[in-house]
Amino acid sequence: MAVYKNGFGNGNSNGIGSGKCLDCTKRVKLSRLIFLLLLLLICVPLISHHYLASLEPNTEDNKNHVNSRKLNSKNHIGYDHTSDLNFRVNELKRIRTSVNTELRELESRRQKLQAEIQEYNTHIYKLKSSYETTQKDLEKLKINIQQAKVEMREVTERNMPAIKAPLKIVPSAVDDVILHPSLKTHLCRMSNCFDYSRCSLLSGFPVYFYDVDEHPITPVESNLKMGILNSLHSNSHVTFDPRVACVYIVIIGADYLTADKKQIDSKLAQLPHWNGDGRNHILLRITQRVTKDNAFQGVHTGRAILMQSGFLRSEYRSKFDLVLPLALGKASGAVWQDLMPILPLFRKYLISFIGEHIDKYISSEMKVIQELKQLEKGKTDDMFYFRFNCEGERTLDSLPGEWTLCEPKSQRHQVTSQSTFSLIISPSNISIISSSSLQTRLYEALNLGAIPVIIGDKVVLPYSEILQWEKSVIRLPKARITELHFYVRSFTHSDISALKLQGRMVFEKYFGTTKAIIDTALATIRTRLNIPPLPMKEAPSPSVFNGTVQRMVMDFAEVEPEGDEVLGPVEPPFPSPVFLRNFSTPFHALFNRPGDPFHLYPNTPFDPGLTSDAKFHGSSTGFRPINNGAGGAGKEFSQSIGGNHPQEQFTIVMLTYEREAVLINAVKRLKGLAFLNKVLVIWNSPKPPAYDIKWPDIGVPVQVIRTKKNSLNNRFLPYDVVETEAILSIDDDAHLRHDEIVFGFRVWREARDRIVGFPGRYHEWDLRNNNWLYNSNYSCELSMILTGAAFYHKYYSYQYSYVMPQAIRDMVDNFVNCEDIAMNFLVSHITRKPPVKVTSRWTFRCPGCPQALSIDNSHFQERHKCMQFFTKVYGYMPLLYTQFRADSVLFKTRLPHDKQKCFRFI
Repeated sequence: MAVYKNGFGNGNSNGIGSGKCLDCTKRVKLSRLIFLLLLLLICVPLISHHYLASLEPNTEDNKNHVNSRKLNSKNHIGYDHTSDLNFRVNELKRIRTSVNTELRELESRRQKLQAEIQEYNTHIYKLKSSYETTQKDLEKLKINIQQAKVEMREVTERNMPAIKAPLKIVPSAVDDVILHPSLKTHLCRMSNCFDYSRCSLLSGFPVYFYDVDEHPITPVESNLKMGILNSLHSNSHVTFDPRVACVYIVIIGADYLTADKKQIDSKLAQLPHWNGDGRNHILLRITQRVTKDNAFQGVHTGRAILMQSGFLRSEYRSKFDLVLPLALGKASGAVWQDLMPILPLFRKYLISFIGEHIDKYISSEMKVIQELKQLEKGKTDDMFYFRFNCEGERTLDSLPGEWTLCEPKSQRHQVTSQSTFSLIISPSNISIISSSSLQTRLYEALNLGAIPVIIGDKVVLPYSEILQWEKSVIRLPKARITELHFYVRSFTHSDISALKLQGRMVFEKYFGTTKAIIDTALATIRTRLNIPPLPMKEAPSPSVFNGTVQRMVMDFAEVEPEGDEVLGPVEPPFPSPVFLRNFSTPFHALFNRPGDPFHLYPNTPFDPGLTSDAKFHGSSTGFRPINNGAGGAGKEFSQSIGGNHPQEQFTIVMLTYEREAVLINAVKRLKGLAFLNKVLVIWNSPKPPAYDIKWPDIGVPVQVIRTKKNSLNNRFLPYDVVETEAILSIDDDAHLRHDEIVFGFRVWREARDRIVGFPGRYHEWDLRNNNWLYNSNYSCELSMILTGAAFYHKYYSYQYSYVMPQAIRDMVDNFVNCEDIAMNFLVSHITRKPPVKVTSRWTFRCPGCPQALSIDNSHFQERHKCMQFFTKVYGYMPLLYTQFRADSVLFKTRLPHDKQKCFRFI
């Protein structure tokens, strides 16, 4: 007991008693404890019962004693006892009041402490956010500093010297020296009969043409003359100052043979700039019908270049003179309405020919006739149509030794339009290398969608310097006439399709109109001289802000950047390099693929790239390899643009119409977007924006363009303020995250010739009506990317606005719809490739936006009609299917804890 009292009751600071007690307890076994407890439970009730029982007999006495005490004491309690009770009650009330007051004070202090704790927590959260933001900004700053160091090194180590353009050679009066024509003009080539000093590489190829009325050489048909003059006036190379001209055009009429040859010599010699030998002159003879083609025989043409449809071998000077097609079409304009569709590939007749040989007794021609007749009678499922005698009239102006044309031409056209292949038999007279009859057959075959098969290898085709005729024409020597059927049957369906597509392109661009013939002829001479074409014009970018409408700018701090992921360096805007390949572009190749070979473009998606190792061996300018070439995961990936092309940025083009609130929110979301050069807002409304709109400051220029009219075609105009190759076309109600945009841009850089974007659609074949339909349902293959959220090359803006048939743009304006379908048709037609879809996005939702046009059922009906009409314009369906989409490399890949993915959510 002493120990217990010492340890607990006395509060011994050394804790000795309590320690010993604990030691004792530990030594007591569990069974003993149980025994003691049971003993206590039994003994205590027994003892209590015994005690109470011993008191029970004296209970009555006790009661009497108590009562007597109460009676005796009643008189002594009195007033003092009542006062004492009141005092105690009041004391208890006072204590309660005091306790309540203290409790209220404690509650108040507790609430204040909680508020302070909340403030401290908020402050801590802000500090953490500020720290993370500062850390991210610091990381971006490090990336920018690294980029700046690389740029500084590139400036100091310029591995591509700055080339200064040579001085322009301007012709002067000293050059107008009269020279006597050489007696060997039949040996003329560009090297010995052309004056290059008048045609500097930077001259732009100025062309001067003599007025037909002031300097008539031979009569020119009035309708043909107007077509030629209109074509020349609309050509961008034409100049009206003969002193600076590179070449001079002399228009020669078709009725050349009716004129006196000596008189023609005299008229040519009297031309103001003939200078005795006709150097740098072009004698242009365009005809609309079959004529005898030795027109320049006996005329002293000197060093002038001859251009006409027919040539004798003795007249033609290879790579100096030029064979032209006949001008059998209209003067200018679109010709797609006059063309046959590409499909079906195989028609009623496999091969057809209608004609009559003037000399029926030439043995070589008789052998050809016999073999073809035998082929027609042979046992085969293929059908042929051969006719070697004209049942009606025939062309009288054919030259001896060639196959004349049978009239009427409507019968020829009917048979050719039902033929897969159309025979063109070369003249038996080997001195004829081209004739108007032969050119008529070539024209009709291309126009009616038949593949020309030229029998004979001595024929010179139009523009043979620049056109790869093997892509659209089949040639066979006459000795292989017995193998004709086997040879053409060896061509697959894809071969037939490629030949027909190329033939249609050749006809539309170079044969179809008088303007096309003249433009192509001049382009051929310009290409000979290695002079690049003139740049394609750009669309002006007038601002909606003028003297009456001023821009109000939102404070930069008011706009919060979207997302905290580091997606790349946020650099100051810089333009893409332009016109780097003015002289190194293989212009001959441009004439043989879809597009425009008549103009020069700042850059194209087809420019060649460098090999992967070039950037480490002296060609590093502009390249930003990942981790300096060592590669890496997400952290290293986000610090550089990488890829196979030099660093670049992109421009956002956003179309809008009177949706200011939606537009402003869309622009605000672009703050801090990596690789962004500028934002172009195409204000498609005739009314200017409200004067009190505050435009957000997002760190890059935001230019609002005023349009002439409300047209969806305005989206694709090649605006002169667009300084990047990459364009992100986006609707104002399309909400894309920054990582989605940057990923789409990185994918586009590896597929520059395609449309790369987010919402996918496809073209569906209508089994009931045998036609094409537009479909927006979810599908495992697609063929279109909506340009409401898509990247494309600026080159396609030029093609859409200036080269694509006007009928397509007119339909877009008529329906106020289908501009995205038209762009997909155009790109697939040029590249023969499908678009590239990125991420899982299929549609876009814009809560709070006005109702979209696409909800209306008529929207889809119009798009069905667009699909069908565009197919008719192109002559085939250019869209191609694709069955994949692009996601980042490490998407859904398990990584070590110390590695990051390329993108968090992509």
